[in-house]
Amino acid sequence: MPTYPQKLVILDRDGVINQDSDAYIKSLDEWIPYPDSIAAIARLSQSGYIVAIATNQSGIARGYYDETVLAKIHARLKTLVEAAGGRIAHIAYCPHGPDDKCTCRKPLPGLLHDIQRVLGLSSLSGSWMVGDSLRDLQAGHACGCRLVLVKTGKGAQTAQKDLGLNNALICTNLKDFTDNLLAGRLG
Repeated sequence: MPTYPQKLVILDRDGVINQDSDAYIKSLDEWIPYPDSIAAIARLSQSGYIVAIATNQSGIARGYYDETVLAKIHARLKTLVEAAGGRIAHIAYCPHGPDDKCTCRKPLPGLLHDIQRVLGLSSLSGSWMVGDSLRDLQAGHACGCRLVLVKTGKGAQTAQKDLGLNNALICTNLKDFTDNLLAGRLG
């Protein structure tokens, strides 16, 4: 079955799926999903949406953790989602720091282009980008995504600043977005 951009939901990880930390999520024990986020991802999958994740992980470049730790965190995430009856199609991550001049770190759209390539899409136009920061929305905007800011993680602070949010829908959390999307209230 082909994947259509309008059936694709791209999620930021920290602050959307799990609790965020200014000290970084450096271990499996520090990775704590929000109570309803795993079920929300499973519900999206069960409703025919393809779910992918685009996450900046500069803690790797900073030496706080390595890609082995990140792989364990992502394996746990996938296991929890699968146990709830869902699936994550792809996790794209940027291991670079803000000064590394990479092309993948959000707000640049490189991670989203990686998802597009892996899923074999000619475009991401019309897909959903759900994040808790302006940089998430900027990456989504660059690819023609429909933008959603959740108020978890850094989202409440981002909403308060109200900069660059004119085209973004604002939802309480991932569950709220999922409820509204699946009820047909988001178009």
